[in-house]
Amino acid sequence: MRVLVFDPFSGAAGDMVCGALLDLGADSLQVTAAMRSVVADPEIRVVERAGIRAVAVNTRATTVQRSLDEVLVRVKAADAPREAIEMACRVFFRIAEAEEDVHGKTAHFHEVGADDAIAEVVGACTALHSLGVDAVATGTLRLGGGSASTHHGTYPVPAPATLAILKRSGLPVEYGPGGMGELCTPTGAALLSEMVTLPAGSPLRGRVVGTGYGAGTRDYPSVPNVLRASLLDIVPCGAYDSVDILETNVDDVTGEVLAACTENLMAAGARDVSLIPCTMKKGRPGWLVRVVCLPQDSRKLSLALARETGTLGVRCLEGVHRFVAERETRTVTVSLCGRSWEVPVKCAVADGVVYSSKPEFSRIQEVARLCSLSAREVAQKVWEEAWRQTARKGP
Repeated sequence: MRVLVFDPFSGAAGDMVCGALLDLGADSLQVTAAMRSVVADPEIRVVERAGIRAVAVNTRATTVQRSLDEVLVRVKAADAPREAIEMACRVFFRIAEAEEDVHGKTAHFHEVGADDAIAEVVGACTALHSLGVDAVATGTLRLGGGSASTHHGTYPVPAPATLAILKRSGLPVEYGPGGMGELCTPTGAALLSEMVTLPAGSPLRGRVVGTGYGAGTRDYPSVPNVLRASLLDIVPCGAYDSVDILETNVDDVTGEVLAACTENLMAAGARDVSLIPCTMKKGRPGWLVRVVCLPQDSRKLSLALARETGTLGVRCLEGVHRFVAERETRTVTVSLCGRSWEVPVKCAVADGVVYSSKPEFSRIQEVARLCSLSAREVAQKVWEEAWRQTARKGP
């Protein structure tokens, strides 16, 4: 699995995203052709930003205000792959929604409806498509501080449209420092919001196989004004991801309520629910309710846990790393009662070796009933056969 990772420690803009992907190895001929087809032949050159070599992209576009429909017409006519054009359209839909949040129904895009934004978005989407990555992640997006001039006057940084885009995206952000002005533009925010596919804080372990730097317009003396991008090859022996752990202690809930709570939390998307006996204040016996969930489900399940148990607080341990084995279900054939039976077996694999085999118990029960045997006898027979057939045989 190959993952693209953005590191926007100095913010993000359309030209920076495009430049970083080009420096990372995107098809420059394809990207240039796509940008030329919507605006003009871009200037792509190598520059330095505080001593860091980076690729700078100049669209050579004029400032023209366009409506969403006008922008989409130009984007759809681009000399670019269909997937890149569709992504570029989604980027501009994000920007349009943000503009309406801030200004109400508007006929024009103002700064981000100009030809340079069209070229940057089409170029960046084409560059991403040419890299052929499996997933995209990002670090914390620095927004900057101070103020910036816009079509409507001087606004505080970040721009209202940038905030409106980020509100919908869930990307991790950081304000400041104030003296650096606007670090993240609406175009940059919309591109990262559309491109990123992995949840914020997802742990990434693998081998770095490429790096690229996209240059911003300004050159600060102490902080390189660049967007860094990296390519990771994720280790194939298993996956690592991130989960949240939700916990609460209760001493006034019946067993029936806890059983229903467990069932409802699993139905709502919890990955696992545990009920652990514990001793609470004043020596009262109680329960520690622990829920494992995906980060995007954390808030929903915290509220569900509170409603189900009546607890006044739920602890959230965010971003807990976990190892996830490669898994597959295989069919094992066993001979019992003079006939053959097929039983699904879940196998866990690491480094190409099966290290755990678990027969499907509902099928074990069915075979046991039909053979007038105990489930324990059938399970032992299936487990032995499963281990013989699958041990040390990877997928």
